[in-house]
Amino acid sequence: MIGSPKPKFIFGSLIPNLKWVSTAPSQLPPHPIDRLRPFLNGNKDIEHTDYELTLVSALKSCSSLSALSQGQQIHSLVFKSGLLSNIFVKNSLISFYAKCRLISSAQSLFDTCSVLDPVSCNIMLAGYVKSGSLDNARQLFEKMPIKGCVSYTTMVMGLAQNNCWLEAVKVFKDMRFVGVIPNEVTLASVISAYSHVGGILNCRMLHALAFKLGLQTLNIVATNLVHMYCVCSSLGNARVLFDEIPERNVVTWNVMLNGYSKSGLVDLARDLFERMPAKDVVSWGTIIDGHVQVERLGEALRMCRSMLRTGLGPNEVMIVDLVSACGRSMAMTEGQQLHSATIRMGFDCYDFVQATFIHFYAACGKIDLAFLQFELGSKDHVSSWNALISGFIRTGMIEQARKMFDEMPEKDVFSWSSMISGYAQTDQPDLALQLFHEMVASRVRPNEITMVSVFSSIANLGTLKEGRWAHEYILSNSIPLNDNLNAALIDMYAKCGSIITALQLFYEIQDKISSVSPWNAIICGLAMHGHANSSLEVFSQLQRVRIKPNEITFIGVLSACCHAGLVEVGEKYFKSMKNLYNIEPCIKHYGCMIDLLGRAGRLKEADEMIRKMPMKADVVIWGTLLAACKTHGNVEIGERAAENLAKLDSCHGAGRVLLSNIYADAGRWEDAFSVRRAMQSQRMKRSPGCSGVV
Repeated sequence: MIGSPKPKFIFGSLIPNLKWVSTAPSQLPPHPIDRLRPFLNGNKDIEHTDYELTLVSALKSCSSLSALSQGQQIHSLVFKSGLLSNIFVKNSLISFYAKCRLISSAQSLFDTCSVLDPVSCNIMLAGYVKSGSLDNARQLFEKMPIKGCVSYTTMVMGLAQNNCWLEAVKVFKDMRFVGVIPNEVTLASVISAYSHVGGILNCRMLHALAFKLGLQTLNIVATNLVHMYCVCSSLGNARVLFDEIPERNVVTWNVMLNGYSKSGLVDLARDLFERMPAKDVVSWGTIIDGHVQVERLGEALRMCRSMLRTGLGPNEVMIVDLVSACGRSMAMTEGQQLHSATIRMGFDCYDFVQATFIHFYAACGKIDLAFLQFELGSKDHVSSWNALISGFIRTGMIEQARKMFDEMPEKDVFSWSSMISGYAQTDQPDLALQLFHEMVASRVRPNEITMVSVFSSIANLGTLKEGRWAHEYILSNSIPLNDNLNAALIDMYAKCGSIITALQLFYEIQDKISSVSPWNAIICGLAMHGHANSSLEVFSQLQRVRIKPNEITFIGVLSACCHAGLVEVGEKYFKSMKNLYNIEPCIKHYGCMIDLLGRAGRLKEADEMIRKMPMKADVVIWGTLLAACKTHGNVEIGERAAENLAKLDSCHGAGRVLLSNIYADAGRWEDAFSVRRAMQSQRMKRSPGCSGVV
């Protein structure tokens, strides 16, 4: 039994403390004491029914105002009056405690019910859902003798709000199977769940059901359907439904606006934005973010200024979005202006805002200002430490990053991941793996980002045994295998000499791949191992799926063509980069083509391609051409390649050796000796070859 204060204290606790309600009684629910005053004054002429109704009404007022103390005193009065057995009063008490989040008190009252009353069950079910006690909600739902629309709706809503989307869908299907008709809240909740499950067919099915039930014009249903169509990338259907909604509120407009912005259709989003009858901060934030996502920072900042002129101010999320964009674009002036505005508005007290500005200054190459921002701000937030460490790593200051890392009062998974990644990126794989083992020993669970850096380090070292151990580690610790991590795994096995394992792993995940990274890893791995035909076959498979190749894909493809001597095929793929995929070839692609033409002895074509390149040839390209000239004995082009190589790197000993050998092969011994004497006079040394044995 729940303890209750004695009734004589009710006036003493309520009358002097009327601050718990507004001084405008015409706009708020009546004070609970106003309903109980006749009983407390000893009025015995009140009908029993009025007495019950007044108690129920008073408890409802306490629930809406979260007046816990007053509600408990009313509970005391109910207990004294002997009305606790009255199901209406008891349900009101259960509802009061549930809404005040005193679930244990509500459950104690509920457990005293001799039979499972449907109303009591629904109240208790809603209380469990509201408090996040899903296990209790599931148990109660299963044993409820009668489940109506309210019961199913409460359960579907609770599961959807707690990210149990598949379970919410299952409960909804059970609801339909037993013939319970859903209402607009049920549909809105299950549409929300299906939005995370995905599938345009599901979206159309729910749209048809809403139409059948006559709920499609209700704003809560229509808005959720528009959102689901947008999530399914069916913006055309979303817009048709949006235009059919008779009364659109600002949430509906924002949903459609967000659909366009997230899909990169900023011009359509801007047109819709201009037509909005009313705009809130979410509307402005969505259109600004849309411009940021397509790298139109200038327009995003102009939109922000327009918002300020309307009297609305940005929120902290919008500030972070804009400052991050300034960092990516290295827009120093605009970022500093936003920094000033942030300080004026008081947003600089947020730890994630401070971390964003540290990241911004570091991204702009102003590591001293990033450090100053860190020193002036609070050092209690690990995100600020992480941002500065990442800044040091980005600017190549790996020792300073490690010093900060060692001084951190607390480290999270991002701290460890940043430092491990820093070592991996600066060709210090031994230190990266050493730090990873320290991380594991510290019982900090690595994530998929950590493991990508770990496998990259293992691949650079070529230690297959370590790679297999790390692979087993992620499986035994249930670390999610996303596309980037799968790609790192495939790359590791390929570079450690186990191309068969890499290929097996690729085919195991092929149907689950949603990005090009794993495809690139296996295409480049097969090409590196000389399996040119297999590499090109995998590329052909890639062309048949809805994943677009990128620059790295074509480096692997062209490398495969080099190994197999497929000049015409390589030329076809090289031209398709721009013509079919709108990818501008970079210097690495040109390097592959020079190598391909050089190996085939088509040195004039290679020389001509170098002349027509949109960028200047580097040491690698001239060295590749020079090596091809040595193979095919072309002195003229070889001399030109050696001359250009010397201009870029006057100490390039390998180039001089190649030129000397070209002269020797052509019988021009005096020229060969001349090159050798020049090397000796300049004290040039050729780097000795080396190999690693695993």
